Amino acid sequence: MDTINQAGCLIAGKWVNDGPQAERIGPYLGKVVSRARLAEPADVAAVLDYARGAAKTVARVTPAARAAILDRAAAAVIARGEEFARLLAVELGKPLKDGRGEMLRVADTFSVSAAEARNLGGELLPVAGWERGVGNTAMTYRAPAGVALAITPFNAPANLLAHKLAASFAAGNTTVVKPPPQAPAVSSALVALLLEAGMPAEAVQLLHGDGQVGAALCAAPEVSVVSFTGSAASGAAVARAAGPKRLVLELGGNAATIVCEDADIERAAQICARTGYSNSGQSCVSVQRVYVQRARFDAFVEEFTAQVRALVVGDPLDPVTDVGSMVDAVAAERVVRWTAEAREQGATVTTGGTRNGAVAAPTVVAAPPPGATLVREEVFGALVAVLPYDDFAEVVDLCNQSRYGLQAGLFTHDVRRIIMAWRELEVGGLVVNGSSNFRLDHVPFGGVKDSGIGRESPRWVIEDFTVVKTLVLRGISVWGD
Repeated sequence: MDTINQAGCLIAGKWVNDGPQAERIGPYLGKVVSRARLAEPADVAAVLDYARGAAKTVARVTPAARAAILDRAAAAVIARGEEFARLLAVELGKPLKDGRGEMLRVADTFSVSAAEARNLGGELLPVAGWERGVGNTAMTYRAPAGVALAITPFNAPANLLAHKLAASFAAGNTTVVKPPPQAPAVSSALVALLLEAGMPAEAVQLLHGDGQVGAALCAAPEVSVVSFTGSAASGAAVARAAGPKRLVLELGGNAATIVCEDADIERAAQICARTGYSNSGQSCVSVQRVYVQRARFDAFVEEFTAQVRALVVGDPLDPVTDVGSMVDAVAAERVVRWTAEAREQGATVTTGGTRNGAVAAPTVVAAPPPGATLVREEVFGALVAVLPYDDFAEVVDLCNQSRYGLQAGLFTHDVRRIIMAWRELEVGGLVVNGSSNFRLDHVPFGGVKDSGIGRESPRWVIEDFTVVKTLVLRGISVWGD
């Protein structure tokens, strides 16, 4: 693909392409694949000024009309899924397999958001249950928050933009989008698709730029709610810049999966291999630490290593490729460096540990010490550590020693262990007989500790992107006097 994709800023209903540009070099192709028009300070001011009036306009769009637009957008994504998957491949090195899967999820997210728009409502409050409330009626409804800011990451730029923007529109807000510098064309193309599906110009604006642009938008008094997905360090910076605003922060992870002695070892190894290296491991819930009961440890490592070696590594535009490139060579070098460090500390590297440019070979590190960087920190790359454990309560404690707590996996058929893990693991979600890297877009998703604040998925996002407004009718009661 020799075309250089132009990604404009969308300001007050108009695409702006003239001005300062940033080039995106495709990590696998090694050449310029897109150019983004960078936002200037005057653009930030113009976007915020427009958003004030736009918020009122969008709030008056009926929920039925919002839902119809999102349903049309879902159909358009299905029709153009291959186009977007190829764009993800050239901008990010994401294999077509993963890109196609992401676009199917985008369509689902639009459809779920449409359904949630239709479900917007309120509550009749039981005020007559207390003496002072007798003779009165009180009701609530969810009103749009106003102006939402969506800051999206590079690893799933289309679906995570869909989660934020579609849910925000379903709630009746106007949204300012600040996409990742690594995926400007994908982000702009998805916003353009929504506009083509009928989303009002007042409902969305988009500015490309670095952290300074994001900080300026976060701090703006016009913005009512900020939704950010990214690293824990960046999330802390967003919170500082935003100040006392409503925040939804979906941050990093260091996901653990536990394989008990009663598990189907072959199936567990297969699932962990497939979900530990999809998108080159660049997911906040990607399998990073696999704890295996000691009696099954050697068998798991052998089977897991064989499954990882069978993954097809190479050109992301080749339909058979399982693992493409990472976002850049710096990220791939992190995998190599942390692997070498663990080897020096006594771990065994059963496969991988090398890179070719931005392509990190899928790497398995067996029995690293607990203090190894790849055990403590988020690798966000094509590397999985496999560690033995003896006692189930012990392994739950080992999982909880991480400063992160996003999601965990558990392979067992023992319902007592399942309930104990659900209760005791310090995570936002537990996947049983699956790895940590599994997500349904219509169920709540989010973490505890350094993994964030709030929950994503349209229904739960809408709760954060709306405000409860109460109406009290004095002297009028549906309950009687």
